[in-house]
Amino acid sequence: MPEAVIRIGPAGSAGKGNLAGIRKVARMGLDCMEVEFTYGVRMKPQDAEAVGELAAEKGVVLSVHAPYYINLASYEEEKLAASRQRILDSCERAHAMGAGKVVFHPGFYQKRSAAETYGIIRGEIEALQAEIVARNWEVQLCPETTGKPSQFGSLEEIFSLMKDTGCGITVDFAHLYARLQGEIDWRALLDGLPRSFHAHFSGIEYGPKGEKRHLPTEEAFFEPLARQLVRRDFDITIINESPQPYEDAAMMKRVVQRLQTAGGGS
Repeated sequence: MPEAVIRIGPAGSAGKGNLAGIRKVARMGLDCMEVEFTYGVRMKPQDAEAVGELAAEKGVVLSVHAPYYINLASYEEEKLAASRQRILDSCERAHAMGAGKVVFHPGFYQKRSAAETYGIIRGEIEALQAEIVARNWEVQLCPETTGKPSQFGSLEEIFSLMKDTGCGITVDFAHLYARLQGEIDWRALLDGLPRSFHAHFSGIEYGPKGEKRHLPTEEAFFEPLARQLVRRDFDITIINESPQPYEDAAMMKRVVQRLQTAGGGS
């Protein structure tokens, strides 16, 4: 079986700016970086082009995380329209920088049933995809699994969106760990995933209601997942979202390389 292709890199630029972040990723021998539009899309299109040019020069694969405040199932039309625009603005910048994946948290159930929420979010994603096609943007929407049961974004919901709309997915392994209260079978989970997908990982603190916050990534926490990853013919990108994403991404890459050298995580 061919060796898994597992690209690993950090979320964001550690406050140094995206160009500096890309250079640091390249110096550290990492593979990818997620550009974070946490509180809004404030990057000019020409700046996005410069980021993309440097990433291509350095061989760094880019993705984009849309702003955190997005709710495609909002009851309020103003908030719904703002959510759509935040995603489209993220897609425009992603296209300009050659970042193929646009990650976002889809929304909240509020007082609706899970099925009703799913139908609304599915319709919104299909409308966004039509807009992306109309504008000739080469990007893929990748809704993310979320860390709290009160949020839309179980693995089953995200997987259904992929099957029903053709969108991509972002599997946040730490979020799933928190959502499931640590009761997770990595092998069974990976057996149900497609060969190629986008992913996040970090340490995670959680309580009865799910995710509380991201933590530094301990090697002992990552290794059981890594052992399962290297045994499969995956072509994936994993973004580390810990408070120290560069250092932890480097650790994760060392673990994966060691397991691959040892012969498939055995």
